[in-house]
Amino acid sequence: MPTKIIIKNNGSIKVEGDFELYDENGNKFDLAGRTRISLCRCGQSNDKPFCDHAHRAINWSAPVVARTLPPPVPKP
Repeated sequence: MPTKIIIKNNGSIKVEGDFELYDENGNKFDLAGRTRISLCRCGQSNDKPFCDHAHRAINWSAPVVARTLPPPVPKP
């Protein structure tokens, strides 16, 4: 199944499908076979980078609407 990423209004980033997750040093997370995870957007999770629903307790709000991005700027 291809990877699908869903940015939830006032909530997490859901990642579904076939994917791998790494930290900035290139270390791979062991996801124990999961094909669906939720990543924190609010910064308050005690289980970062994963969502623990802390956004609900702080009434965090960040609505998202899909849009077309401008073309990337070419690198010199």
